[in-house]
Amino acid sequence: MDWRGVILFTVLGLYSGLGFASTEPKETAALLALKKTLGDGSNFLANWLGDDPCGGQWTGVYCIETDYPSSLVGSNVSHITEVRLLQLNLNGFLADELGDLVAIKVFNVMWNQLTGSIPNSIGNLKNLRLLLLSGNQLTGVLPPELGTLPSLHRLQIDQNRISGRIPETFLDRNLPMIHHLHMNNNSLNGSIPPSLGSLTNVAHLLLDNNELTGTLPVELANAPNLMIIQLDNNRFDSDATIPQEYGQIPTLLKLSLRNCNLRGTIPDFSGAPQLGFLDLSHNFLTGPIPNTTLSQNLSSIDLSFNQVSGRISSNIGNISSLQYLVLRDNNLSGAVPGNLGSGSMLSEGNSISLVDLQNNAFVDFANGSKLVSLQGQGKTKVWLSGNPFCTGSNSAENNPLCVPSDAGVLLDVGNLNEVFAFDQGSCTPCPAPYMLAPSSAAPNKCRCAAPITVKTRLKSYSFGVFDPYKQQFISYIADGLHLRVDQVAIRDLEYEPGPRLAMSLLLFPTGFSFNASETRRLYQAWSRWEIPLDKLFGPYEFISFAVTNEPPKSESGGLSRGAVAGIVIGVLAFVVLKTACMIVVFRRWMRWKQRKWDSRSAASKKSVTRRRSHSSIQVTSVRSFTFEEMAKATDYFSSAKLVGEGGYGKVYAGILDDGQKVAIKRAEGASYQGAHEFENEILLLSRVHHKNLVSLVGYCNDGTEQMLVYEFIAYGSLQYHLSAHAKVPLNFVTRLQIALGSARGIHYLHTEANPPIYHRDVKTSNILLDEKFQAKVADFGLSKLAPEAGFEGLGGYISTVVKGTPGYLDPEYFKTHRLTDKSDVYSFGVVLLVLLTGMQPISDGKNLVREVNVSHLAGKMASIVDFRIKDSYPAAVLESLAKLALSCCQDSPAERPSIGEVLRELELLYKETYSDATSDVSDSESVGYSGELKKLRNISESESFIEINPSVSSSAMSFGLCSSSDPDLRSTPMVDMVPR
Repeated sequence: MDWRGVILFTVLGLYSGLGFASTEPKETAALLALKKTLGDGSNFLANWLGDDPCGGQWTGVYCIETDYPSSLVGSNVSHITEVRLLQLNLNGFLADELGDLVAIKVFNVMWNQLTGSIPNSIGNLKNLRLLLLSGNQLTGVLPPELGTLPSLHRLQIDQNRISGRIPETFLDRNLPMIHHLHMNNNSLNGSIPPSLGSLTNVAHLLLDNNELTGTLPVELANAPNLMIIQLDNNRFDSDATIPQEYGQIPTLLKLSLRNCNLRGTIPDFSGAPQLGFLDLSHNFLTGPIPNTTLSQNLSSIDLSFNQVSGRISSNIGNISSLQYLVLRDNNLSGAVPGNLGSGSMLSEGNSISLVDLQNNAFVDFANGSKLVSLQGQGKTKVWLSGNPFCTGSNSAENNPLCVPSDAGVLLDVGNLNEVFAFDQGSCTPCPAPYMLAPSSAAPNKCRCAAPITVKTRLKSYSFGVFDPYKQQFISYIADGLHLRVDQVAIRDLEYEPGPRLAMSLLLFPTGFSFNASETRRLYQAWSRWEIPLDKLFGPYEFISFAVTNEPPKSESGGLSRGAVAGIVIGVLAFVVLKTACMIVVFRRWMRWKQRKWDSRSAASKKSVTRRRSHSSIQVTSVRSFTFEEMAKATDYFSSAKLVGEGGYGKVYAGILDDGQKVAIKRAEGASYQGAHEFENEILLLSRVHHKNLVSLVGYCNDGTEQMLVYEFIAYGSLQYHLSAHAKVPLNFVTRLQIALGSARGIHYLHTEANPPIYHRDVKTSNILLDEKFQAKVADFGLSKLAPEAGFEGLGGYISTVVKGTPGYLDPEYFKTHRLTDKSDVYSFGVVLLVLLTGMQPISDGKNLVREVNVSHLAGKMASIVDFRIKDSYPAAVLESLAKLALSCCQDSPAERPSIGEVLRELELLYKETYSDATSDVSDSESVGYSGELKKLRNISESESFIEINPSVSSSAMSFGLCSSSDPDLRSTPMVDMVPR
């Protein structure tokens, strides 16, 4: 570059610095409005300054002319086509001005902590192809305008808290390009709109883990390209069945309807020749397994925990790809067919395979059955316990086929956390963070390289077990990224609840590192979902993309003319930039000083005293608040906002800047923790996400305070609603509903949290009720991470100081200090007894468990039932519920059921009770006390926060700060029981 180039560059720089923008001003204003509504604690958006995002290299902002809509081609200003703010620890909410980004094609804010609702203005973005909002804390309903985006290809709102119905605007004429509807793990309710069946191009329909009701629309079978229907864990109506038409979808790869309250018979799937994954487990299906030709691609069939009868279809035995067959806990009978196990995947025994036929009525094997010889060979498991066959000479002691097992679930099959290593031979290890490239990718074999690490997750695959498909998956990724097969390796592999399959992939360069253009190409392939869809592996999630940086290279010799020119340019640019920065910094400093003065003044008025004895921490996975934000939310910790206090400190009701109501626990005195302990507690709380668990919104730890910020649960604790102070007594059906929701929350902690968690303080004051009287389990202050399988013995326990609440405390845990999942089961059993009797666990020196045991044995259970529900329970259900509660409270943990077994029994009791009701009990206004509930709602709407008891508010009870329903004990700390 000569001197003329230097002058031109300088002039252009000054031109830009003086504010002559080349980006459409309205779009710039939209991004600046977004910046104002976002919390950016890590300052990733610090360079969003000026008025030219396209020319100023703003973080995550891209302006690609080839992505412009046709109406803007040839425009004399630049337009924003992509906003990429993936995993930047952002909070706050989405600004309405987003609707002004008329050229945007990709909007990606996944894996942050955004709250608030999706703005209706998004309906203006007619060029939008990818709308990626997964993994936030968004609330509200889906705006109908979402269904009016003609270019939308992928809608991902999964793993948020969005409620309401799916808009009827989701029609083919409105969404002609939609391929992927990923709306799982929210709180969507109502029926599935039949209009979804008109979507011409939709391939993936993921609606699992919501609160959907109604029936399954037969119209879904009309979608000509539908490959995946995944609706697990919804609550469809009691007359909901699986439409027979679902078995005739020629494009169907996966049908997953686990735990959907479905009845009727199993469809004939002979018209689904590509079907690879079928899960209809945990329903109420009856009738036989259709004896029709099934897809040879079927690798996984799960019909467990239904009421299916008759014989196993011999056609199942002919499926060559079958790896995973679970038919346990049905009414199947006769002999196991002889060809079962003859398929290549099972018979070869080279990969992990499972056949679980436990708890049926099988009497024998047909002649020549392959299963007998498969048990114990290779990695194939066969289980038949609980059948008439497994008696006498075939008892568990004599026949390995008859040994009972509870491990027959998909997540327990295979080697978890498997690490795939390369043959490094005699190579010298590379200095961290570099790695030896796979030998086949290196001409000289021993070669260090800087790989790219991509974290991804398969969210709806169509295989039973991954093990046989590892190499096929590597080839698929390599082809999709235009790399050689030996440039791709799997570093970690882990099954997650869902089920999902998470992994880290290593992408190796052919040299030491990928150059900048190649890195950008690979990133774009992942972030824009340019890797073609694979029928077997299904949709994937893009979680993170990490580049291993190459060390700087030293160069010898003098400076070239180009280097000198670069220095001159740098100096000139620095002068311009420094001037601009000084102006910005000065303005910010003045605003900061003003805010500081205002906050100090207000703090002085409110007599706020702040401690300065603890170091600050940063936890990037949850929202971090400043002390000033917490003070503002609570009117500077006004006594009017104080809703409770206990051993931890005080609890305040608050309202955040975005309008969200929260409960803020502010530590005091001995409750302060070291930074490491407090960080661990936050990480634990942030790890759990379930509709029956209270969610952590964020925390404050600025070196002077320790606060935890929770969602505010409007109707307070179960303890209050069972007390004499309750304004509306709970009838039997509602109590059963609350028990069921609580069990689901605890079941999630024990089996689906990663890693599992033992609550350690299950009690009525730690079960909260929302506006629909749905239960949410709260207060993990005493929780412990469960041990890994095999840790300290087969059952897995934690040796720990005994903590908990008298009356709810597991006596075995009290004696041995060994905390297990059965410790929570005991406490939950006490909760069930409190729900039945309305009594306290310990009252006037009497132990509730003992009192109920005596009454039950004497046949006088009705005499101690809470008088407020005497006329609202079926006698048979009461008896079954009492037995279940007492089984949970057995002295020996081995005699107690697991929380999964408790949950299953409660679901059956709930449905038995519900069958006598006039409408869905999930709608609290339909369970026999609508008038009283409306009164309670009217009371709540007239107050900023409900304070159900003048002395003990809902929030005080919510977080375990009160150990009694007596209002005089509101300041009593939670009891730490240590044997003496």
